[in-house]
Amino acid sequence: MAEKKGDELSEAARQLQAASPYLSAASKMASGAAVGVLGGMLLDRWLGTAPWLLVSLSVVGISVGFYGFIHDVQRLGKKR
Repeated sequence: MAEKKGDELSEAARQLQAASPYLSAASKMASGAAVGVLGGMLLDRWLGTAPWLLVSLSVVGISVGFYGFIHDVQRLGKKR
């Protein structure tokens, strides 16, 4: 195997590095929704308030995830 300099990356690594800001934005959206849904489910089971906390925290989680997504996309737009 040939030795590569420290600053040289393979083609796949360069593509992944270029896509990482977009992957980060999408993961914020998905994780916000997941945290809201799971938190709502757990609190509903614990407090016996089904389905109200599930619905409420799902909406909050989706909203927070969407806000993070939009914030990241706007920041990426300003870099260009």
